[in-house]
Amino acid sequence: MNDAAFIRDYFLAEKHEALLFMLVGAATIALALWLMRRRSAWRGMAGPLVAVALIQLVVGSTVYLRSDAQSARLQQLHRDDLTQFKALERPRMKTVIANFELYKAIELGLLALGMALVVLLRNHEFWLAFGFGLVLQAGFMLALDFFAEARAHDYFKAVLGA
Repeated sequence: MNDAAFIRDYFLAEKHEALLFMLVGAATIALALWLMRRRSAWRGMAGPLVAVALIQLVVGSTVYLRSDAQSARLQQLHRDDLTQFKALERPRMKTVIANFELYKAIELGLLALGMALVVLLRNHEFWLAFGFGLVLQAGFMLALDFFAEARAHDYFKAVLGA
């Protein structure tokens, strides 16, 4: 394992999670369209499902498409100029890690809102379904971001130790 293998491994894992984001986003949009077409009682889920799925598709495709080049560039920089590598990656990763706090707050807020809708408006079909849609998507995003944040912390420690 070369000295820069931790860079390759981090970005490969990011790329795999990005692909999962895209697949879930596409499947979720398909589910929402199916619910709408069938005029299902659960069609109220379509709004939150599609809204978050669009975020999943945009974020997933962005990360997926940039990961290989970013990994290669950083591995090369790590080999050529370790000081410059650390000077660039330390602040970038501090920002990445700080952003996870914002993501968690938003996801927890959406999860709480969804749960409140499910409990408080359970007798209103549309809002019950809407709440379930929020719970599903916010919970999924929170779970994936939990793993992504853990990877970011591990990568940051490796950057500091490089």
